[in-house]
Amino acid sequence: MSEPPRFDRGHTDDLMSFLAASPSPYHAVANTAERLEKAGFRQVAETDAWDGSSGGKYVLRGGAIVAWYVPEGAAPHTPFRIVGAHTDSPNLRVKPLPDSGAHGWRQVAVEIYGGPLLNSWLDRDLGLAGRLTLRDGSSRLVNVDRPLLRVPQLAIHLDRSVSAEGLKLDKQRHLQPIWGLGNDVRDGDLIAFLEETAGLASGEVTGWDLMVHSVEAPAYLGRDKELVAGPRMDNLLSVHAGAAALAGVAGSGAGLPCIPVLAAFDHEENGSQSDTGADGPLLGSVLERSVFARGGSYEDRARAFAATVCLSSDTGHAVHPNYAERHDPTHHPRVNGGPILKVNVNNRYATDGSGRAVWAAACEKADVPFQSFVSNNSMPCGTTIGPITAARHGIKTVDIGVAILSMHSARELCGADDPWLLANSLVAFLEG
Repeated sequence: MSEPPRFDRGHTDDLMSFLAASPSPYHAVANTAERLEKAGFRQVAETDAWDGSSGGKYVLRGGAIVAWYVPEGAAPHTPFRIVGAHTDSPNLRVKPLPDSGAHGWRQVAVEIYGGPLLNSWLDRDLGLAGRLTLRDGSSRLVNVDRPLLRVPQLAIHLDRSVSAEGLKLDKQRHLQPIWGLGNDVRDGDLIAFLEETAGLASGEVTGWDLMVHSVEAPAYLGRDKELVAGPRMDNLLSVHAGAAALAGVAGSGAGLPCIPVLAAFDHEENGSQSDTGADGPLLGSVLERSVFARGGSYEDRARAFAATVCLSSDTGHAVHPNYAERHDPTHHPRVNGGPILKVNVNNRYATDGSGRAVWAAACEKADVPFQSFVSNNSMPCGTTIGPITAARHGIKTVDIGVAILSMHSARELCGADDPWLLANSLVAFLEG
């Protein structure tokens, strides 16, 4: 068996390209699939009968992808090693009746998705991307990756208290972007524009899932370029690292003691309760069908799941130099200090002591340092797909990730080394 790749700063360069090319969950899974195809994976349809052949396979469903690699000769009860992540990020999403406007301004009606830092979307050049559904039931990705929309902030002359009392935004009234001028707002204008952009006939689009994104490219930041600023790091950073690790492990040859898996779900930012979310049946269905396709029984399925481990990889909070008191006083994760292990005794994260040991062993094998994160006792803790995965499938799950600043902003900040350190630790984990 050949050695899997060991990632370096080139991985971070590639992450920046991936972020820029993935303005929606649908683009993210398409780009992930393309990378896996180059590594020898092939798509299988959920409506087809599956065979038990070895090799790399993947399933696409909307904004989610599950990919796995079956080593030659894998028994039906072979356990899985899973990297779990999510493809969605908080943003502004287009409403069913998108054409709006007032006082000579043409606007797009949007709804708030997830929990974004609303102020980060103000006075920023925004594009529009997502999925168009056509009359024949097929879909087409669309990406207007140029300054198209803008949510203008009220001038300070008309809000003198903003600097002293803070910005107060009404989600309905203050976040509708402008995209042109005109008093005649006509139903269908935005969709007609997107049909033309995508090279489609007028009236061909009958459904859409569209969202805005910042068109500013990811960039290295700092005197020594030791930081990276960019959009959707929460959580495409983990999707990208998981795909790179899976492709690397699959390319290293046979002899793996487990079946490595990447499960990247949609809708984590609003609770994961969908057919493409972690609280849906997708992962369990894929794992079970993989067992049964290799001639396994329910007993084999139970044995495989009992020995399976999942790393729920999602971004976490680096210590903020201007708000250090908001963090636990003894847990201060730093950027470029290596990935973080997330712990919460109330099960907002799924990590326990035995899970910590699994993670520590992977990091030791990969020669990657790691840090621990726990929330300040006085502040509520966020959560991930980790507890959902553990409870729904009875799978040991460990919450990990990369520490960042400005989480849920339109533009987040991480260390330039942490993405490739994460990828190396995921390789070691997926090798079993």
